Amino acid sequence: MRIHDLDPESRPRERFLRYGASSLNPSELLAIVLRSGSKNLNIVDTCNELIAVYGLEQLADAPLSDLQKIRGIGQAKAMQIAAVFELNKRVHFRKNSNRKIQSAKDVFEYMTGRIPDETKEHLFVLHLNTKNRIIRHEIVSVGTLNASLIHPREVFKSAIRESAHAIILVHNHPSGDIEPSSADRQVTGILKQAGAILQIELLDHVIVGKENWFSFREHGMLN
Repeated sequence: MRIHDLDPESRPRERFLRYGASSLNPSELLAIVLRSGSKNLNIVDTCNELIAVYGLEQLADAPLSDLQKIRGIGQAKAMQIAAVFELNKRVHFRKNSNRKIQSAKDVFEYMTGRIPDETKEHLFVLHLNTKNRIIRHEIVSVGTLNASLIHPREVFKSAIRESAHAIILVHNHPSGDIEPSSADRQVTGILKQAGAILQIELLDHVIVGKENWFSFREHGMLN
């Protein structure tokens, strides 16, 4: 069935104009962006199939080649989908830039979408000013944390350059298990001592998973 054959109350554009964006489900919102369907499939049905196959989270990261396997999605529409999610990601980053950190939850929200490849461990350092606002962040290492490979010099070099008042370590566990390993604890202890010498406090070490996090500070492990 074509969109124009639907009852006006069932058409995404008409409902958007009358009731606002919040009245539409994800498939209908995506249909607004993609605008037109194919000869044998209307755009809402195409978007329903997209979301049924990928879900919203995986759709955001799906390669163009995979998107084009869905009926009615060619290169142009695949690019439109990727562009929508990229814009959303940039809005999230802009809102979180210079963010004031008051808890590990703030760190978790700041890091959302910033890990380039979640199949590998990444160690980040967040640089904070005297008001606990993030000045910048950078990746220190990629791969499993190992005290023999993580030298305090590499962690604190940029913090000194940025005149950071304090730092927060963040790393991800691809397994999804956010409990700290013995290596995580060892690295944290070494860097806490180095920070004390340099007078750049290690405020926290946060391990992030897909939907949760572990804070060394909130578990009393940085006292």
